[in-house]
Amino acid sequence: MILVIGGAGYIGSHMVKYLQHKGESVVVLDNFSTGHRGALRSVTVEQGDLRDLETLLQVFRKYPIECVMHFAAYIFAGESMRDPAKYYDNNVLGCLRLMEAMRIAGVSQMIFSSTAAVYGEPVEVPIPETHPLAPTNTYGETKRVMEGMLRWYGQAYGIRSIALRYFNAAGADPEGELGEDHRPEEHLIPLTLFAALGRRESISVFGTDYDTPDGSCIRDYVHVWDLCEAHYLALQRLRAGAPSDVYNLGNGQGYSVLEVIRTAERVVGKPIPTVYAPRRAGDPARLVASSEKAKRELGWQPRYPALETMIEHAYRWFLAHPHGYG
Repeated sequence: MILVIGGAGYIGSHMVKYLQHKGESVVVLDNFSTGHRGALRSVTVEQGDLRDLETLLQVFRKYPIECVMHFAAYIFAGESMRDPAKYYDNNVLGCLRLMEAMRIAGVSQMIFSSTAAVYGEPVEVPIPETHPLAPTNTYGETKRVMEGMLRWYGQAYGIRSIALRYFNAAGADPEGELGEDHRPEEHLIPLTLFAALGRRESISVFGTDYDTPDGSCIRDYVHVWDLCEAHYLALQRLRAGAPSDVYNLGNGQGYSVLEVIRTAERVVGKPIPTVYAPRRAGDPARLVASSEKAKRELGWQPRYPALETMIEHAYRWFLAHPHGYG
């Protein structure tokens, strides 16, 4: 059985559905502080907080857990700089409690949702997994600490883990059942579509003078369903006895902010109100992943690499769910 922590969130809920499609037994642990009950269907759910060791131990005693998938971290870089205590408490302390519970319960496999934010300002692009880790925000720093925790617990207690460093998760369930419903929302593609749908006045472009072809920042996007497939492949690798490792997950190409907006305009069939603003402090010009290691060792091959497809899937879900999960 797979324990999906944070399984009511954006990526977690897609992962639950993907695992169920593969015939896996799944139990979800979520405190529903940001997740949505409406994102979960026909799955066993335990409500509880990751930071509560006794709750975790009860779950491990109740179910025959083989592997844990951890999606329960707070994720917004800007918020992490305004309130670092919140991020250290939930992300770092929560991970510590989880690792302790796994150690006590004898559960020895973990797949961890990490981030490209652990790299900070890139010194080479595309960014390989061997790139130095130098986060420029609290969110990235907490994920770096969590990765270190996995490494040291692995050496001392034999817990094998695979950390998957995403760049920007995007899109929605190809079947249209699940989507992205963060409150508040801070991600570019949903905010752009909200502007198209009249749910906000405009979308802001922060900086148009970067050293990129159109002057706006370039970021790497990966479809949420492709992320789920990478997690499943990582699960198979751990089952086969592979040692702990880390992998980047991205499209390897990157799209600029203006490309995202123009592509969204093609998808929705109309102009999207756009406002041009000064650069934000700490925004690198270009963040693009090298995912060659994941392709080579996990056999991962994204099925939905096109930006237009990611935006189409997201747009379809927003049209069908104007109030999110309600």
